[in-house]
Amino acid sequence: PVRRAAPRRAAARAMGAGKACAPLGSDEEKTSLIDSTKVFVFDCDGVIWKGDSVIDGVPEALAYLRSKGKRLFFVTNNSTKSRAGYLKKFTTLGLDVQAEEIFSSSFAAAGYLKQQGFPEDKKVYIIGEVGIVEELDLAGIKHVGGPEDAGKKVELKPGEMLVQDPDVAAVVVGFDREINYHKIQMATLCIRENKAEFIGTNPDAVTHLTAEQEWAGNGSMVGAIKGSTNQEPTIVGKPSQFMLDYMAKEYGISKSEICMVGDRLDTDIEFGNAGGAKTLLVLSGVTTEGTLLSPDNSIKPDFYASSMPELTKLA
Repeated sequence: PVRRAAPRRAAARAMGAGKACAPLGSDEEKTSLIDSTKVFVFDCDGVIWKGDSVIDGVPEALAYLRSKGKRLFFVTNNSTKSRAGYLKKFTTLGLDVQAEEIFSSSFAAAGYLKQQGFPEDKKVYIIGEVGIVEELDLAGIKHVGGPEDAGKKVELKPGEMLVQDPDVAAVVVGFDREINYHKIQMATLCIRENKAEFIGTNPDAVTHLTAEQEWAGNGSMVGAIKGSTNQEPTIVGKPSQFMLDYMAKEYGISKSEICMVGDRLDTDIEFGNAGGAKTLLVLSGVTTEGTLLSPDNSIKPDFYASSMPELTKLA
């Protein structure tokens, strides 16, 4: 999958180059987009919420789309929670969402391994949090590392060495607030010596952990392992097509009837463009209008708006 990533991204950017990249303004444009779309796929951070705060107007906008018979899915690159964990967050924020409507990159990692026929007698080494653990458990996949390796220190005494589990056949690198040198070394040993597959949940440079500022994203964790192994990971979250392909197959959806709504050009919009979906960029998260319209930007959506609720604001 990694070796196909560059051509696929090039294709996505080529598709984006022909997009209108128009501000979503008139009622006619909004109605046309809604009427021509059967499924809306939303990113979460920066689109539905920021940190632990729902973006104004989101509950009403989701209710409006449901009233029009639209199917809604929520896709997040954040791997710290499982689908069950994200359901709790939606519920706590007062959003009416069902578990089967949620797709996290932790779910994508487990789904990818299952789809690849990961051997029952092999294990996954985790850099990441409880979301990956829970999804691997649900998939019946053995694992080591993750939260159980939090706090472990490497003292580098004379003769000290770490010994990796020889049964580890894959390393999953997700967002990890407890990342440490022990985890980096164990992942490196598994990939370099066990020839384990290197899987990244997502390549995001920054993430919205709080509403006050952007925080270093999973790209920093994946980057550490890329640096120590000289290998590129298989990415299972956006912009990889794994989750979009799964949705289309599982629910019998034509990708041309999907609209991807997100705040990131290089993940959300590229994800939609590569799959042949309609794309709507919202400026309530990472991307500014200046960045979008810059001549240096080659990734273009069909439309853009200040926030997701603008889609359903009709005169």
